Amino acid sequence: MITAMINLLKLCVGAESVEDLLDWQRQQRPHWPEGKAIHVTRMWPKREADVLEGSLYWVIKGVILARQRITDLQEVNLGDGIPRCALILDQEVIRTEAAPRRPFQGWRYLDPKEAPRDLPKGRAKDDPLPPKLAQALAELGLH
Repeated sequence: MITAMINLLKLCVGAESVEDLLDWQRQQRPHWPEGKAIHVTRMWPKREADVLEGSLYWVIKGVILARQRITDLQEVNLGDGIPRCALILDQEVIRTEAAPRRPFQGWRYLDPKEAPRDLPKGRAKDDPLPPKLAQALAELGLH
């Protein structure tokens, strides 16, 4: 069976910026395996093999701004009897070009052809644009 790589798209709830995501992950790092980050979601991707070759793209304030490589999926139970999917992510957060997204619940598949490009390494440390400006520029195709 031939697999076709696919990404996941997820809202980064509560984050105002990529720095908020990075701060939260730094705080959680002692609880995770070395070099990994974990994000627990309720639904298990049906396209598991395809997802394991992709990335989780983070939507922050209505704009895709970053991604992390998905390295594994594991079933977890948080004590309420409901099995959930732990997305095991590479610790590195890669900033992407801004791409606007409407709100949605859970996660969505993101075709690689629709995924924003990674920012060049030199731009990853730039001060981020305010989210509304980044979204406006992305909608115009200028960012």
